[in-house]
Amino acid sequence: MRRTRIKICGITRVEDATAAVACGADAVGFNCYERSPRFVERGRLRELARALPPFVTPVLLFVNAAAEHVRACMAEVPHALLQFHGDETAADCERLGRPYLRAVRMGEGVDLLDFARSFPSAMALLADAPAAGFGGGGKVFDWARLPAPGQRTMPLVLAGGLDDTNVGDAIGRVRPFAVDVSSGVESAPGIKSGERMRRFCAAVRQADRRENPEPTEAA
Repeated sequence: MRRTRIKICGITRVEDATAAVACGADAVGFNCYERSPRFVERGRLRELARALPPFVTPVLLFVNAAAEHVRACMAEVPHALLQFHGDETAADCERLGRPYLRAVRMGEGVDLLDFARSFPSAMALLADAPAAGFGGGGKVFDWARLPAPGQRTMPLVLAGGLDDTNVGDAIGRVRPFAVDVSSGVESAPGIKSGERMRRFCAAVRQADRRENPEPTEAA
C-alpha cells in the first residue's frame, strides 16, 4: 500500500515531540530561524531530538542562516535532515554535506519543475504557499499548479495550510510523497495539540486507504 509520510513541524516541547511520534509522525521539524514564533534555541535541539525513537527523522529548518550556525545546530543533532526556506542556492545547500529538503514558495510564475532542475541534489522539494517574509504562512495554495505525479523528477512534500479537514483531499488530488503540518495541529504558535495531531494523522491514513483499496476476492 502506498503510504504518505507525515512530517510535523514547529515542535518546541519534548512532550509535543513524544506525542507527534505516538500519533504516527515519520519526521519531526525543529525551527532554527530566529524570527519564527516556533524558534528553538540551539542548546535545546539535542534535548528535543532525544525524544525521537529510531526511524523517526529529525529535521532542522533554516532561513538564510550562516553556515557556522547551521553546522553548530548539526552538531547538536548529527543525524538530522536539513530544510532550507530562504534564498539559499544549490551550492549553499550542498556545501554542508548533509541530505536536505528545499522549500519552494509557490507564488505566481514559480514552476516546480524548473526549481527541481536548479536543485538536483535535493532529497525532495517542499511546496508551500507564499508568505510575507520567510517560512510557512499557514495558507493553502492552488494545488493545480503542481505538476502531476508522473511529471515530477523528485519526491514532493506538500505543505501550506493543511489540517485534518483538508489533508485527505490534498492527498487524493496531489498524491505527494509526504505532507507537512505545523499551525494546523496547534493550539497556539509552537504549542501542539495532541488531539489535532491525532486527527491529522488519522486523516492521512484514511486517505491512504481510500487511494489504495484492498482487493476483493473474485466471486
